[in-house]
Amino acid sequence: MSNSSSFNEFLLLAFSETRELQLLHFAVFLCIYLFALLGNGLIITAIVYNNHLHSPMYFFLLNLSVLDIASISTTVPKSMANSLWDTRAISYLGCAAQVFFLFFLLSAETSLLTVMAYDRFAAICRPLHYEILMSSRACARMAAAAWGSGVLSALLHTANTFSIPLCQGNVMEQFFCEVAQLLKLSCSDAYLREAAVMAFTLCLVLGCFVFAVLSYVQIFRAVLRIPSEQGRHKAFSMCLPHLAVISLSVSTIMIAYLKPPSISSPALDLGVAVLYAVVPPAVNPLIYSLRNKELKHVLRKLLQRAQCQHQ
Repeated sequence: MSNSSSFNEFLLLAFSETRELQLLHFAVFLCIYLFALLGNGLIITAIVYNNHLHSPMYFFLLNLSVLDIASISTTVPKSMANSLWDTRAISYLGCAAQVFFLFFLLSAETSLLTVMAYDRFAAICRPLHYEILMSSRACARMAAAAWGSGVLSALLHTANTFSIPLCQGNVMEQFFCEVAQLLKLSCSDAYLREAAVMAFTLCLVLGCFVFAVLSYVQIFRAVLRIPSEQGRHKAFSMCLPHLAVISLSVSTIMIAYLKPPSISSPALDLGVAVLYAVVPPAVNPLIYSLRNKELKHVLRKLLQRAQCQHQ
């Protein structure tokens, strides 16, 4: 039996053996990565430098954008570098770092999305108590709790995963170090501990999603009672983007780790991984900016100011 510590590196999935397709993969991932950096960077800049956006909703959106930038930076640059240099290798420590940071960031993001659902619930269903429920101190504590839960989850999974002996080599069928793929390399009698931890984490993720859905049930009930059509439209424009983001994030994570082994295939695993690790950080800024008039107005002013300075 060989232990995971006997490996100096792991071999990741190669998108193609053809050089032209490797360069195409590099170009596509580079475009997605730059789009994610630009979109989230603009949102962070707009919120930091505009006093009108210094509110709990935008404070949490700023945290989400930071998490998205860090999340896509954990997996995509290494995959691009491998395609560019025609290699598949990732060091043992690099693999452990990917597992740690991906669990940290995805767990923190799930917790933060749940907090954002509570913020919308407090704003629409408890408007008279909103300033008390979402005071600056309360917001800071909720954000800290979201980030802290990510750290604890990452430490737990990383320690468990890399203490399991590997008996099936060091070749993974994924473009980054994914726990599900590492478990496939483990000894058949050694993965149950990490599987139990994973089940606990997925229950927490599902719990967060159920809490968010119940919050939105209450929100939509309250919105439908608003007599003004303009008021209803404004409330929906604030809530629908967040509901879309949390649905995309949670559903893809649950599919990735709960799909039956009988339907698992390299192509399906790759597609699902792209959906939960690459697509959300790039799409989230677009979803929020398209439905939020106030944010669109600030972003438009920022772009106009940048154009004037360039000229």
